[in-house]
Amino acid sequence: MTAYHFRAVSSDGKSRTGTLSAEDEKRVAQELRKQGLIPLYIGLTPQGRRELALPKFHFGRKRDVLFFTQELSTLLNAGVPLDRAISITSELGEKAEFRGVVNDILRTLKGGKSLADSLATKPDYFPAIYVNMVRAGEASGSLASIFERLSEYEKTRDELRGYIVSSMVYPALLTVVGFGSIFTLMYFVVPRFAQAFTVSNMKLPFMTQLLMDTSAYVKAYGLWFLGGLAAAIVLFKSYISTADGKYWWDGFRLKLPLLGDALRKAETAQFTRAMGTLISNGVPLVQSLNISRGIMTNKRMADSLELVAQGVKRGEGLASPLSAAGMFPPLTAHLVAIGEETGRLDTMFLRAADIYDADTKAAIKRFTSLFEPLIILVMGVAVGALILSMLLAITGINEMAM
Repeated sequence: MTAYHFRAVSSDGKSRTGTLSAEDEKRVAQELRKQGLIPLYIGLTPQGRRELALPKFHFGRKRDVLFFTQELSTLLNAGVPLDRAISITSELGEKAEFRGVVNDILRTLKGGKSLADSLATKPDYFPAIYVNMVRAGEASGSLASIFERLSEYEKTRDELRGYIVSSMVYPALLTVVGFGSIFTLMYFVVPRFAQAFTVSNMKLPFMTQLLMDTSAYVKAYGLWFLGGLAAAIVLFKSYISTADGKYWWDGFRLKLPLLGDALRKAETAQFTRAMGTLISNGVPLVQSLNISRGIMTNKRMADSLELVAQGVKRGEGLASPLSAAGMFPPLTAHLVAIGEETGRLDTMFLRAADIYDADTKAAIKRFTSLFEPLIILVMGVAVGALILSMLLAITGINEMAM
């Protein structure tokens, strides 16, 4: 028997938390339902400490929306009325700011607007894909299943985003620490040794002299270099925040060795998952393309969807224009063509998303497996050369003393 923590809602809308001992999570859920409770969370750790058990990178609003969607999906599937479900979700929110957002949505809903229109009043939290899927669910009377699919969509995106960020943190940290250490040695440590060697008036070995000259250059111009580098970074960020700059930068990133392939597959995974989710819920194809275009972060790839949408309007289908755009991996168009032939376009889009999720993780892993040893090698060579240069000079001083 294992002790499981749970979070549930009673029939009067009040939150309940506690622990139950059972063989597995399914038995805990059954026991909670017998007690008239609707389970929202069951796990080995309390819900508030999930990040400690499964360290992932979540980002503010996206995390709030994910939890909101999961809890609303659970309540709607349990038969709780929509306004009551949103009210309960507001009470269960961990952040006061997001509770205020949910309460505003509830007031708008009670004011006579649809749920989709109510969510659309908070575009910073609920993007177009979210609103349009809810709108489709309201029109078809399948709102509970829509939120279930939205929950899966948000969860999958969150997991991929978290994997990418967590995988890139260590190489970035290693790079910063490595070059920072070398700069510190050249700026502070080596000049102290240089003073001792200058006093001895000995002829320094070539490696030692090269080290001293490099250190003197870093000492004289190092801070200016860092200041110039900081200014260059600010100017570069300002440039890529413009339309032309972002268009150039997004194209350049896709051409980077190893990393460009990972970025392309990550964007493709996001595009195909959005398309599969939208089409499966009855959103028209051209509208789905426009919504998917709006949620993509790479402008080059997003703009190519305009040509794809034009091809669809001309009756060319989806696979042919997608292949002609040339921005997505070739497999994407083949899977879409199979989906068009079999009448299972939504299924093939979701299948493509799963494939590119896995490919993105593999590409990121390949990049980090090559980049990390390379940085360590550069650090080792630099520090080794520094130590060797010092030892050669110290050996020369000892020989002169003898």
